[in-house]
Amino acid sequence: MVSSTPRPATAREIVALLADAPEEEARALIERYAEDPRKQVIRAVEAARRRLARSEAERERVAALYELERELGGSGLVVGVDEVGRGALAGPLTVCAVCLPPEPHIMGLNDSKQLTPARREGIAAQVADVAVAIGIAHIDPAAIDALGMGTVLPRAMAQAIRDTGIEPDAVLIDGNPVHAHPAERCIVKGDARVASIAAASIVAKVTRDALMVAYDEEYPGYHLASCKGYGSAEHIAAIRERGLSPIHRASFCGNFLETARLF
Repeated sequence: MVSSTPRPATAREIVALLADAPEEEARALIERYAEDPRKQVIRAVEAARRRLARSEAERERVAALYELERELGGSGLVVGVDEVGRGALAGPLTVCAVCLPPEPHIMGLNDSKQLTPARREGIAAQVADVAVAIGIAHIDPAAIDALGMGTVLPRAMAQAIRDTGIEPDAVLIDGNPVHAHPAERCIVKGDARVASIAAASIVAKVTRDALMVAYDEEYPGYHLASCKGYGSAEHIAAIRERGLSPIHRASFCGNFLETARLF
């Protein structure tokens, strides 16, 4: 007669279960195997506990971003604003404005510079799915050369806010005051502290990076897909060899060319 008693799980099976289990299931597995004396299982249980602790810490970190946003912006429509490309030698200044709902929280929101390109793209897609509104503004290199960054930056931020199509009750901007909107409030390092600013930082970066990849095909040889228009060694060497393309900021490139000749 064959016994109907299930065989005990092997250590390898338990390790695999703990590695792949969703959080609630992982908690149950940790409780079940907490006293298992096998070394493989002990290590797997500890690894699962660390994974759950990291997840909990991330939830708390992101919740704090939303909490600070509500403290600073109030209960009305809050728009977060951030820019990318301010210090680039080529390509536009890109500004993004984002209004997020209180829920759901988007895990991973952070200063875009703290995230890998793949992570940024994934989070930008989530922002697009849940945002109340998103606005984008690009200021081309010719306008930056003609007017200067100090003039075009507030204009770009105001344009991105208008592009959301909503009238915000509060505008939270990363950095120092720019006088882009009557309801603005500026927060130093806001892209790592406030949910909607972090979202704007990520969307602006993903949007501008995609533009620079496209420009790399239009103006090959400047390494724009890799440097995104910033002053990498390869990019500077290409400017010295080739001169400036139509998307370069001549006012930013004087140190690299005695005479800024156009492509």
